[in-house]
Amino acid sequence: MSGASEPETCRHTLWQNSVDIVRSTQDDVGMYLRTLRRKNKNGTTVTYYQLAHNARHPESGHPVAQVVHSFGRADQLDRDELVRLCRSIARVCDLEINDPQHRQRELFEELSEAGLPESIRLLETLELGPIHVIEALWERLGIGPELRELTRRSKTSVPYERALLAMTANRLCEPDSKLGVWDRWLEQVYLPSAREVGLSRMYEAMDLLDAHAEELEKAVFFRTADLFNLTVDLVFYDATAATFAIDEGDLEPPYGTGLRKYGENSEGVWKPQVVVALAVTREGLPVRSWVFPGNTVHVSTVEQVKQDLRGWKLGRALFVADAGMNSKENREELAKGAGKYLLAMRMASVKEVRQDVLRRGGRYRKLADNLRVKEVKVGDGELHRRYLLCHNPLQEKHQREHRKQVLRELEEELASHGTRDATAKWAIQLMASRRYGRYLKVGQGKQVEIDRAAAKAAERHDGKWVLITNDDTLTTEDAATGYRGLMIIERCFRALKRTRIQMTPMHHWLPRRIRAHVKICVLALLIARTAELKTGLTWEEIRHRLRRLKATAFESERYHFFQRNDVAPDTSRVLQALDIKPPERVLDVVKAS
Repeated sequence: MSGASEPETCRHTLWQNSVDIVRSTQDDVGMYLRTLRRKNKNGTTVTYYQLAHNARHPESGHPVAQVVHSFGRADQLDRDELVRLCRSIARVCDLEINDPQHRQRELFEELSEAGLPESIRLLETLELGPIHVIEALWERLGIGPELRELTRRSKTSVPYERALLAMTANRLCEPDSKLGVWDRWLEQVYLPSAREVGLSRMYEAMDLLDAHAEELEKAVFFRTADLFNLTVDLVFYDATAATFAIDEGDLEPPYGTGLRKYGENSEGVWKPQVVVALAVTREGLPVRSWVFPGNTVHVSTVEQVKQDLRGWKLGRALFVADAGMNSKENREELAKGAGKYLLAMRMASVKEVRQDVLRRGGRYRKLADNLRVKEVKVGDGELHRRYLLCHNPLQEKHQREHRKQVLRELEEELASHGTRDATAKWAIQLMASRRYGRYLKVGQGKQVEIDRAAAKAAERHDGKWVLITNDDTLTTEDAATGYRGLMIIERCFRALKRTRIQMTPMHHWLPRRIRAHVKICVLALLIARTAELKTGLTWEEIRHRLRRLKATAFESERYHFFQRNDVAPDTSRVLQALDIKPPERVLDVVKAS
């Protein structure tokens, strides 16, 4: 028995040792950083760090944590102490510690050593890119040279041209009042030649501009025509209202100026305003602008516009306008003195258009992939009316898909209501909606229902528009261009009044200052359109890319100097498209006072 029991005892002992070894590998993890959390009575939690190791309890045999060292509260921890411990252990184990904060401090020290000497101070960073381009185009279009010549002839040494450049550039960057340009904006941009221009000089510069506006506009336009090799045989013009930040209009002379008058603008609001007429080329480049009293009927401006443009000996000047200007009385007024016009027509409300133009047979003439034109003449002899029916297949497809979506939304909306009583609040709101109202009607029993006939009739107008002109020499191509010119003018007016240049609301009250303000805005529009035509980008995109180019001011004990940053790739592409060289790296150096 004893011989048999001895091997059995040995086997039991080996098995027990192996179990201990397994348990040790699972439970005894050696030293580690232990985290303890304690919740206080006020609800806050405090975290503690401890260096611990697991030791087996002599009675239970379970691993028990024993604290070797307490590092204290986590929010009061000395991080460098832990890092030193890590590095000490790493040296023994032949490991490398990668501490991001330590590397960051090293980089900071390297940059500090390689950075500016203590004798040189960085003062401020100013916007450079947009100003650099605006000033370059200001010179290229002849605006700067012409204004300097006008100033020289006025026998004054005041830099009025610089003041006008500052006000024009501000319109294209961050439109502000003349006070804002002088008091705030000039301090944010790099335009040192205008830094010393006072507020009173800006108003004097506006007076100079108003006195010589026609001379300047003519010289600048023909300089622009040469630069772009423009064909100026066709010029488009239209008028719009520009409002003021006042509640009352001007009195008639001699008690007032009589320029700011109550009138109805395009939004149907009656406010003190002036009427601004604008002539542009096919490309949307401004030719000339005019300012009339706010109660002037737009068509009555045509006689003055025609007379002034006739003096420039341009090929033809064509008045273009949307359907809101189209009436028999307006057409008769426009035709006086052999005036030529191109007007959009309301297709649904004009009987002659519905019956004699839209239903007339004949083939369209294709002018482009998205434009077809068909000429229709109504009447005989000198009293005939010449219509041009235009069709855009892509626009037709878009409008039909849009209508299908609107009708689906209407069907879902009507199905969601238990009753379709036309007097219900939801039904009244739906029928008053500009999106849905045109396709709704009140049917039997005063129930709201979809007007399928109206939707079917609207399909006949999809992708189509009708123009009328009294110019029989106008080709279909020029007519299509004329309609595009109308859209360009409308886009120019939007840029002038609301979006880009923000010509309105105006705060000036002297007529000469009002006219000069409009001229400054039109000069800004000319610069913006020039840049857009050269780059194929909108001015907003151009300015966004140029704003990355900055000028930084430094000062030493002896000198004060400006230096630009590196030119970003997208900024460089804009400059290349405009054929404008980047500014020199060091912009200016002057001795410290």
